[in-house]
Amino acid sequence: MLSRPPALGAQSEDLLVTTGEAGRVGGRLVASWHSEPKTANPAIALDVVSKELITLLDADLIHINLATQRTEPALAKSWAVSDGGRRYVLELRQGLRFSDGQPFDADDVVFSFNLYLDPKVDSPQRDLLMVGGKPIKVLKLGPYRVEFDFAQPYAAAERIFDGVAILPRHLLEQDYENGKINQAWAISSAPGSIAGLGPFRLKQYVPGQQVVLERNPNYWKVDAARHRLPYLDEIVFLIVPTEDAEVIRFEAGDLDLLEKVGADNYALLEREGGAHGYRLFNLGPGMEYDFLFFNLNDLSAKHLPEIVRKQEWFRRREFRQAVSLAIDREAIVRLVYRGNATPIWTQVTPGNKMWVDEAIPHPARSLEKALELLRLGGFTRRADGTLTDSQGAPVEFSILTNPSNAQRSKMATLIQRDLSQLGMRVNLVSMEFQALMARAFDSYDYEATLLGLVSGDADPNPEINVWTSTGGTHVWALAEVHPLPPWQTELDSLMQSQTALLDFAARKAAYDRVQQIVAEEDPVICLVSPNVLAATKAGLEGLEPSVMRNYLLWNADRLYWR
Repeated sequence: MLSRPPALGAQSEDLLVTTGEAGRVGGRLVASWHSEPKTANPAIALDVVSKELITLLDADLIHINLATQRTEPALAKSWAVSDGGRRYVLELRQGLRFSDGQPFDADDVVFSFNLYLDPKVDSPQRDLLMVGGKPIKVLKLGPYRVEFDFAQPYAAAERIFDGVAILPRHLLEQDYENGKINQAWAISSAPGSIAGLGPFRLKQYVPGQQVVLERNPNYWKVDAARHRLPYLDEIVFLIVPTEDAEVIRFEAGDLDLLEKVGADNYALLEREGGAHGYRLFNLGPGMEYDFLFFNLNDLSAKHLPEIVRKQEWFRRREFRQAVSLAIDREAIVRLVYRGNATPIWTQVTPGNKMWVDEAIPHPARSLEKALELLRLGGFTRRADGTLTDSQGAPVEFSILTNPSNAQRSKMATLIQRDLSQLGMRVNLVSMEFQALMARAFDSYDYEATLLGLVSGDADPNPEINVWTSTGGTHVWALAEVHPLPPWQTELDSLMQSQTALLDFAARKAAYDRVQQIVAEEDPVICLVSPNVLAATKAGLEGLEPSVMRNYLLWNADRLYWR
């Protein structure tokens, strides 16, 4: 018989009471990762798996509810805004304890933000905590009161706190002062040396096999019956390298859920789900999108004359627009994703209901209009159908693909077929993912590439690095040619100005214009947004599936077995 969760501790604990039906305590949930987490240290984590681990071990001041995509109180129970949006004063929950039993207070908050902002640490959070080119100032006002000062109004200020894990000063201050913070909390560290404010704590790590988490007995949330969360005793993550292997182990009963599954495997589970009692989730388009882009980098410092010659084509808007018009997005949806995707023409997917611009045109595929655009761009077709440029050279280029991503490989084959109908010769070059990324981000030795991006938040601000000319993920031109084209100058201005617009309507109008420019200029040719597909065993309750990562485990503190 399953018991109730532990009851409340001391009356002084300022706990967060959740809504919804109370669950049952006990049992373990077995999930999977494709690779091991690199670290449990939030200050240095870059890989997706480490970040997923950290969301279960740690907590933040203000949290984004992934079901509603809106902010809500977390370790900060309330906050006040003043000075035209430049000053935030957060009231912290009192009486809370880290998973090792030590108390949490404002000193931990100030310590954490100072650590993340220290340029010597080189934390990935630092860029997010720079507003108007200046670091956020953090000031302790009392044992449970902290002030944050911004150099300028910041429209997404509340969201900036999400994902900034609060660290235990008592455990990490010495490592920080000794310059060893980047070595702290390796995944192989003794579990007792790692403490957080999340629903779980590290119990066991078996290299190459599994990571085991156990309930944090000091967690600061309770259910409506005022019993402490989480419900599960343990979450086990098995290391399973491929999706196909995950599905096999799910069908064998070794895994309890699949957080994200491809269209082919989802179809397999649909056929067999009735007999096994699987629960399948088709959540519609998420925050991910697939896109094609051409090499528009400044290659003056590289010795790549053949690519430079072809850039004369790639830089023509008519060329990029023609390619976009010739690609059959509906065929990609049907043949690559078995209908479980949505065609898109700009970077904001239909899953981002708050920010998507519904007015963006969705032009139907048209080879005739594509050929007309190419004629306007100085291209002609020979009698044999070959497309040539103004110098009479045949239009031929390569697209880099990653063979381990079967869906993008299929997509590339369809694009090759579509563009051949314009008279273009497209060669597909398969390359291991890390090698592909080195070509795209380091050597710039490529002509075109297929990739995907996943937005980490519904808000536009995390996308600044993609759409501004100096951004680290400005994939089509990491080395921009100067002077910038007018549309890129406008993108830079819009993405920077929207950060300081506190009026939502004005900010939405600015980001709508960003989407319009992307759709008109096609610096990346947005193709489809895959549906989020997932599966669980029957009997797992408390699920609030989200189109944002982590799709099923974002509210792991409320999951339980019926």
